[in-house]
Formats: sequence, structure tokens, C-alpha cells
Amino acid sequence: MSQKPAVNSVHDALQLIEARKLSHIKVGCFDNDGVMLGKYMAKDKFISALSSGFSFCDVVLGWDCQDQVCNNAKLTGWHTGFPDAPMRIIPETARNIPFEDNMLLFLAEFSDHSARLCPRNVLRKVAEKAEAMGFSVRAACEYEFFLFRETPDSIREKGYRNLQPLTPDSFGYSMIRNSVHADLYHEILTLADYMDFPIESLHTETGPGVLEAALQVDEIRHAADKAALFKTFMKVLAERNGLMATFMARWSAKQAGQSGHIHMSLKHIGDGSSAFYDPAQPYGMSRLQRYFVAGQLQLMPEFLAILAPTVNSYRRLQPGFWAPTHVSWGVENRTTALRVIPGNDKSQRVEYRLGAADACPYLALAAVLASGLYGIENELELEEPVQGNAYGQEASADKQLPGALLESARRFRDSEAAKNYFGEDFVDHYAMTREWEEQEFRKHVSDWELSRYFEII
Repeated sequence: MSQKPAVNSVHDALQLIEARKLSHIKVGCFDNDGVMLGKYMAKDKFISALSSGFSFCDVVLGWDCQDQVCNNAKLTGWHTGFPDAPMRIIPETARNIPFEDNMLLFLAEFSDHSARLCPRNVLRKVAEKAEAMGFSVRAACEYEFFLFRETPDSIREKGYRNLQPLTPDSFGYSMIRNSVHADLYHEILTLADYMDFPIESLHTETGPGVLEAALQVDEIRHAADKAALFKTFMKVLAERNGLMATFMARWSAKQAGQSGHIHMSLKHIGDGSSAFYDPAQPYGMSRLQRYFVAGQLQLMPEFLAILAPTVNSYRRLQPGFWAPTHVSWGVENRTTALRVIPGNDKSQRVEYRLGAADACPYLALAAVLASGLYGIENELELEEPVQGNAYGQEASADKQLPGALLESARRFRDSEAAKNYFGEDFVDHYAMTREWEEQEFRKHVSDWELSRYFEII
């Protein structure tokens, strides 16, 4: 059962801090790569920040995951001098940290002029759009991740080669593996409950040392918080156990990639009924769900830079590796980019299978929702579902996905739908960060290039 503190206001937060006699409180936020950043804040400073906000250097909005400043940024960068940006603490996000002896963690987000670049605020903007259209949004994320018997030091000493997975070979859904390593599994489940990102199911996937965790469904903004915290603290838990967890899209040329599937549904705000379910229609799909799926399909190539945000993401989107390779949808079909899951008033939903584990949860959920709302607003018609193996079917030019990050970034920058739902400043800034990522990659000479060209060419 969740051990989340009962904090719903600034007053509740103040009372809890006094009751625990804390001298410091932990505060964290997430950047556009989904990386959690933060610090310990002295009690008096935190109390002041609860009411008046606090400042955080805006460099975190303009650097990459290696702390390198993007040199082509407009809204933050060397040319701005990296001023402080305003942030606000969100009282209702309070969490206990089980291994820090009574410590509290609160999430924060950028506010005022910096909110336009903040992933949590981008998601809020899209969620509020859904509410204005009369819908509440339910979502859940599920992640595959690999565990290794390594440390941050050992992987560097080995040059990221010959890493030892937690377990060998492929053994999906293994009862042997989860029984032998039951202590670790229970520690994961307990942490998830304690920090309020409860796991609905946890099992081995196909591959050495790979697990899959499906998080419980929640309102979309809460679902994003839970997904982002899960990814962060799964890494923390692994390292505290002498292991390492990775959520990169594909870590090995020999293994399939790591997905970050998203389940989503809409409900009518008025009566709480499903906006997706109509038992009189094929597959139980209401007219609104058909529009929603059609919108997701149409904007999938334009929004791919959010769902596949790194150079490595495109190593996963390859034929034969259990990942979608083009725009497609099906009913209960795990080879398509979108999988409609028929059910009832409570369970009818769509699974966005294109997403990978490396995407920022806030932005991924925003993109999945925005593209669906686009379909509803424009009453887009849905084509017939794919039957059978979508991997083996030839796709027309309009159903091809961008094949690399630079192409995705340019499609995103030019997307009028993206500008409408996320804001022009965010679209321009985010596209810039993806172009920077590609630029950094092109400076690198890989082992593959050396072995292929060094002697022969």
C-alpha cells in the first residue's frame, strides 16, 4: 500500500515538516531528457519557497545529458549569462524516501517565463486542453529495462564492453528468475508502493537481465510523475544493490530494444463514462476513439522526436527487433505502432507501442495525448486495421517514420500541430536540443567505422 504523505496544500506540507523535525528537505525537477535534477534545501529556505517559489539556474533548460551547453540555444545559453529561473514547489507531490530516514521529497517545476520550456508544464498545457474539450485523461506507462552486475566505475573501466547482465540468456516471464531473485523483486515492489508509483505487474522479458514493469493507471499528470520517479529511483535502487539499470532504447546490437509503451483512455468529465467505448461498434471503438487513433497515426512522424529523442532511439526502430517500423494500427496486435485494446467502459484504451524507455515521460504523454486530441478536433477518419504481422508488410511513403534523430527534429520544428499544442517557443527549443544531440554524435568515431574502413578504404 502506498506510503505517500497526505499533503494537499502548503499548510499540510508545513505541518508534516514540523512533525518530522526535518532540518533539510529534498527538492527535484525533470529536464527535457527526463533526467531528475535537484538538491537538499534547508528548512527555512524550503518553507519560504513553498509560498514564494525559489530560483534555479536556467542552464538546466539548455544543456544536454552530459552537462554540455547547447551552443545553438536562443532562450538560454552563454549569450544570456545563465540567470536564475523561477520555480515553484508542488506540495501534493510529496514523497517519503525509504532509505533516507524520514526524509521528504517534493517535485518542483519551472514557472513564469521559463514554464514554456518545462516538460511538466508542457504536459499540463495539453491536459488542460483535453479538459476544455470535456475529457479527463487516464494513462499508464510500462517500461523495459536491463539490469547489470556493474557499477558506474566498472562500466567505464570496461569501456562499456563485456558487461555482465543480472541473469544470462532469454527467459521471458520466468518463474525461476523471479523466485531466485525474489528479494530484489520485492524490494522493487516495496519501493514503488512506498514512493507512490505502484507497479501493476513486474516480470522478466526476453533478453539477458531485462525486466518489464507496468505502472498502475492514473490521471495523466500523476501518471507522468510516477513514471519519471520510477525511472529515477529504479536506477537508485539498483546502484544501492551493486547493480546498474539502463533505460536507453537499445544497449546491444544483439538484443532487442527497450520499450516505453503508453496506455491511454479518455473519460467524459460530466458523468465519468468512457469516451472510447461503444459496444454497438466494431471492436467496441466509439467514434471519438476512432478520431483519437487517427490523429495519433497522422502526427506520429511529426512527433517522433519526442517519442524517440536520442540518436540511440533509432537503433531500436529496426525490422525484427519487436519495435514498430512504420505508422500502423491494429486490434490486439503487438506488431503495430498502435494497439487498440477492446474492453468495456472501464478498460477500452489504446496502447502507443512506438514509445521507447528513453523518452521523457512528461513529453511522451503530452505527445500521445495531443496527437489524439488533434484527431478529435479534426474528426479524422480511421483506416482499416492491420491484420497479421505489420513488420512484414510494406508501408507507403506517407506511413514511413523518420529514420534518424536529425530528420525527426526537423519534422517536429516544422509541425504546425506541435506549435499549436506545445507552444512555438518549446517546439523551437526542443528541436534545437535534438539537433544538438545529433551534432554531438557526429563528432564521434565508432568501433564499427574503424573496423569497416580503417584498413580497406
